[in-house]
This record gives sequence, C-alpha cells and structure tokens, in this order.
Amino acid sequence: MQTFSRKIVESKGFQRAVLGVILFAGVLVGLETSVTLMARAGGVLHAIDRVVLAFFVVELALRIGACGTRPWKFFADGWNVFDFVIVAVCLLPVQAEFAAVLRLVRVLRVLRLITAVPRLQILVGALLKSIPSMSYVALLLSVLFYVYAVLGVSLFGRTDPEHFGTLGATALTLFQVVTLEGWADIMRTQIAGPAGAAVSIAYFVSFILLGTMITLNLLIGVIVNGMDEARQDMEDDTRERHLTATGEARLGDDVVELRRQAAALEAALAALQRRLK
Repeated sequence: MQTFSRKIVESKGFQRAVLGVILFAGVLVGLETSVTLMARAGGVLHAIDRVVLAFFVVELALRIGACGTRPWKFFADGWNVFDFVIVAVCLLPVQAEFAAVLRLVRVLRVLRLITAVPRLQILVGALLKSIPSMSYVALLLSVLFYVYAVLGVSLFGRTDPEHFGTLGATALTLFQVVTLEGWADIMRTQIAGPAGAAVSIAYFVSFILLGTMITLNLLIGVIVNGMDEARQDMEDDTRERHLTATGEARLGDDVVELRRQAAALEAALAALQRRLK
C-alpha cells in the first residue's frame, strides 16, 4: 500500500491533476458569487464542488498512505497540516448563517497552490524568513519618518497646515511622498512658501532618496537573502526525504533477502535432521 500510494503521489500526472483541480476549485468559488448563475445552475455547481472535495480527500488519503506505518510523518510538514485543515473544515456540516465562513474557507483552497508548486513554497518561505530582518528595516524607516515629520512641521506647518500642520498629517503626507504619488505638486507648494526653493527641494529629494530607493533596496536585499535560505532549506529537505526513502527501500530489500536466506537455512536444517534419523 505504501509503495502504491507513493508511486501515485510522486507521479507527474497526479501532481498536474492536483494543480488543475485546485485552479478549477478557485474558479468554481468565483462562479458561485454570481446570483444569476446560482439561480440557474446552483445545484450543479454544488454537486461539482462535492466532487472536487472528494478528490481532495482521496489526495490526502494517498499522501498519508505514502507515509506507510508512520502516518504522523505527514503532519510533520506545516504545509501538509495546512492542506489537512482546509479540507477537514470543508467537510464539516455548516448552517446557513455560517455560509460566508464556509465560502471563505473554500476560497482558501486556492492557497493550496503553494503546496502544489515548490517555487511558490520557496517564495512564501523567503517572506516568512525575512520578517525578522524586515522589522529592522521598518524600524529604520520609522525613525526616518519621525525625523522628517518633525522637520516638516517646523518648516512648512504654518504655510501648509493641511499637509504639515501636525505630526500625524505630516506622516501621512510623507507616506504619499514615499509612494511617489503627487509629491511634485506638494513640493511646488512649499517652494512658493517662506521656506524657499533650496530648502524645499533638499527636503523632498533627500527624503525620496532615503525613503524610496535606499529602503526599497534594503527590502529587496532582505527578501533575496531569505529566498536563498528558503531554497537551500527546501533542497536539504528534499535530499533528506530522498535518502530516507532510498534507505527504507534498501532496508526492505535486505529484509526480504534475509527472510529468503532464513527459509533456505530452515529447509537445509530440516533435510539434515531427516538424514540423521
């Protein structure tokens, strides 16, 4: 059973079928948002959804069966737990008032693309690994915002209270500037004010350089580094699983050979006993 399940799960055809059904399930949930379509073919769509859910149940059963006598190994992987929880929740009976929650869970089935596509796993793993480093980048950006917000209130607060009247309003304006949304118009307004062109241009250009380019490059560097680490972890995990599977297969062959030799030895001993008699 273990060998049969593993052959199916590791086959390219099965993996492509799972990927196709996941995409189809996402389209199906989108179709069910149409009131007109549900009024015409709601029963058919629900029946198709049941078939899709049954496919996912069979897929999980095969993946658990591929673990053989140690099914708990399936739950050692966080992505497998994610798949199991989503399918299990979809199997629960849900009352009408919780239909929106069920629809949300069914939409989350599309996220199973992450488990079906290894490169997506690398990307998500990189983002998760980058969170600690991103926190330092966010702290640096917060300090930068605070310093420029204080300067902005001091320089432009009296002439442009809408954008620089308070720290909160200035921080919101700086967020607009760092996204490069209409920052030139805001700068022109300050150039025409008492601060003058030199101070205004230096303020906005320096903030854009520090806030947009340098910080963005830091974030990209952190994510790229996280992707390298996630890719290495996945390669190590794949290599370990391959070695484990190969070792188990070799161990099984050795056990079969030992049993054959033991049976031959028992037969030889029995023949020797008959001769001695």
